Amino acid sequence: MARILVTGGAGFIGSTIAAMLAERGDEAVVLDDMSLGKEYELEGVKGRVKVLTGDIINPKDVERAFEGVEQVYHLASASSAPMYEPDPRKATYVTVNGFLNVLEEARRRGIANVVYASSSSLYATNKPPHSEGMQVVPVSFYTAAKLAKESYAKAYSRMYGMRIAAMRFFSVYGERERHKGKYANIVTQFLWLMKKGEAPVIYGDGSQTRDYVYADDVARCCLLAMDRKADGVFNVGTGRAYSFNETVEILNKHLGKEIEAKYVTNPIGNYVAHTLADTRKAEAELGFKAKYSLDEGVKRLVEFY
Repeated sequence: MARILVTGGAGFIGSTIAAMLAERGDEAVVLDDMSLGKEYELEGVKGRVKVLTGDIINPKDVERAFEGVEQVYHLASASSAPMYEPDPRKATYVTVNGFLNVLEEARRRGIANVVYASSSSLYATNKPPHSEGMQVVPVSFYTAAKLAKESYAKAYSRMYGMRIAAMRFFSVYGERERHKGKYANIVTQFLWLMKKGEAPVIYGDGSQTRDYVYADDVARCCLLAMDRKADGVFNVGTGRAYSFNETVEILNKHLGKEIEAKYVTNPIGNYVAHTLADTRKAEAELGFKAKYSLDEGVKRLVEFY
């Protein structure tokens, strides 16, 4: 049994990882400032997860969380693009300086393996399918912070021999998003509206597509990256994209409803129309292949709610 730190472990993906670690018999230590994450996302594993309230930008909180730790999953950050606007300074400080605090504490304690959250949003200027070798250009403060994290990870890897895996998550949805509200995945936001009989609002004509990946698949991929001592950048997706119109159809099917979407003019200037993961690297180096299709994931999500 290993003692494993999950920063941001009361958040969406962090709590999914912490629960998966606890369920396989490891001792998960969660560090979260509870500014967005909530402890109720750890329902069902509370007795098997140690929760520490603390902030990754406070080196003393990070040092306390690292006591006896053998591995680190770093999920804590400002996790949505709107959190960086209109003034990016606070969100960037949390995301980048918090990451540096975690990497430096891992280095100081001789922890060689770190797995952390990056984002497929970095591919915004590229046409799908999106592969890890593509040149990425930040188009927002959010993507600039994500790219800065990846740059620092490469530097720590080269300078100190650490193996640090950047997980570029595609469109993640799942059961532990209740705390996220307006920052939740579009699948979950549509589900919340449609359960109440309300029409989901779609920008444009609904032909835009997303590579939706179920949170349990994401957590499993992160565990594989740690177990394989992975280093570098990895896409975490399914390799299959669905339009927003198809998403509404699948939700209607599992909710037993016939709700039509409301279509409005897209107000977002740098809107990304299509995402699709090239999953070959994760399959080859991590042995990862997504288990859940959108249909299967939505079925589980509807049953949960």
